Amino acid sequence: MKSIPHIKILFFLISFLLLNGCKKDNDSVLKIDSDDNVVSLDGELQISDFVWQGLNYFYYWQESVVKLSDSLLNDSEKYIEFINENPIPKEFFESLKHPDDRFSWIQEDYEELDNLLKGVFSSNGLEFQLICYPICDQVIGIVKYILKDSDASEKNIKRGDIFYGVDGINITTKNYQELLNGDNLTYTLNMASFDDNGKLTANGINIELIKEENFESNPIQIEKIITINSNKIGYLMYNQFVGNKTSLVNEAFGKFKNEGVTDLIIDLRYNGGGSVATCTAIASMITGQFKGKTFVKQNWNSKLTKYWNEKNPESLINKFSDKYDGNEQINSLNLEKVYIITTSESASSSELLINGLKPYIDVVHIGEITSGKNVGSITVYDYVDNDGTKNPYHKYAMQPIVLKMANSDGFDDYTDGLIPDLEIEEDLFNLGTLGDKKENLISFAINLITGSSKSNPEKIKFNQTKLSDPNLKKRQIMHLDFDYFDLTKN
Repeated sequence: MKSIPHIKILFFLISFLLLNGCKKDNDSVLKIDSDDNVVSLDGELQISDFVWQGLNYFYYWQESVVKLSDSLLNDSEKYIEFINENPIPKEFFESLKHPDDRFSWIQEDYEELDNLLKGVFSSNGLEFQLICYPICDQVIGIVKYILKDSDASEKNIKRGDIFYGVDGINITTKNYQELLNGDNLTYTLNMASFDDNGKLTANGINIELIKEENFESNPIQIEKIITINSNKIGYLMYNQFVGNKTSLVNEAFGKFKNEGVTDLIIDLRYNGGGSVATCTAIASMITGQFKGKTFVKQNWNSKLTKYWNEKNPESLINKFSDKYDGNEQINSLNLEKVYIITTSESASSSELLINGLKPYIDVVHIGEITSGKNVGSITVYDYVDNDGTKNPYHKYAMQPIVLKMANSDGFDDYTDGLIPDLEIEEDLFNLGTLGDKKENLISFAINLITGSSKSNPEKIKFNQTKLSDPNLKKRQIMHLDFDYFDLTKN
């Protein structure tokens, strides 16, 4: 197989006439050696070339996107004209996406992207849901939870608290992104509460929060054992499948195992996904009796499917194992049943865990319909040579969708989300305490485990108009812990 394209590509044979014809006002030009080979691209053309070449090779829908057709490589002049049409990297990237693609994005700074995948990001520790109240021009925020060891964790604010303003400005549908997701590292929340007549009013409490630019979150929000009669129930609230923190989950399962846990609740209600390798390891922690069997299968575009099938077909299969990170022993519970809690925020690797386990054990799914992300990505950098050097001209990187995941039965069709066995929404005005056996979603799971006579309705929904979080897409990641640069070598 030839080297992975260019990223930085050195493939065009082109005349100096083309060089003169393609020069732009920003002085983006081609540099050509004595043999009329294009050896580099200057200016913004470098980024555009990187974007196109990367998507042409890796993108899952490449064959279905006319603008990514291999035929462009047959006409160097046409290609140069095309990548010069839109010099704005994000706009050019978006113009190449397939209509079904909800999840690919481009990042201006790959260091920020690398950190995000490791659970490191700018945060004050406040996780909230915005809803229209009482009408859709007016907006309030409801605290869902507070990240451990964050600035918010040291302030007088908790799950279920309500805020209506930021820095004295009432939140609306037009300003909420600027107020809460802007560049400001510090802001003050103006709090509200319901009075005796059920009217939401300002209560005079103001809470200043400060963002930490490189906050390192702990993916385990809560880990505990709930004992009810003869049932020892392990409860794990897990918020991100972080590849370099798999050991933390394994330690938690070690405690569950040592304490003789008989049942397990995994709370993924706010988990947008993450590492496929970590997801596979956690599946092996839940079970343990399926070592060597297929957990999930990877389906790439035709170019890379052909490559993997020729070079290493086994690399397309993620298998249950008794080890993680090569040689670390997994603490397995050998369960035949697991209870998993989700919301609409549960995505990618959270959904993968459910789908991958279903052919093997009884997965009791409780909560809301999941996000519907059955596709995964890799991080694509602009390598300029076969030694792994990144382009010094820019720091753009892409997180494109490159594969679809199917379970051992071949099922991968859940773009509309996975439907729970027991469909229950969170009541934002009555959230309860996370990890508490009386919290609504947890109590239903416990009820199923213990066989309580408490009724289990088929569906509970609340009429709450939620506003979308613009940062949510970047949290809904299912990615491979693999550096594709190995493919650049013949």
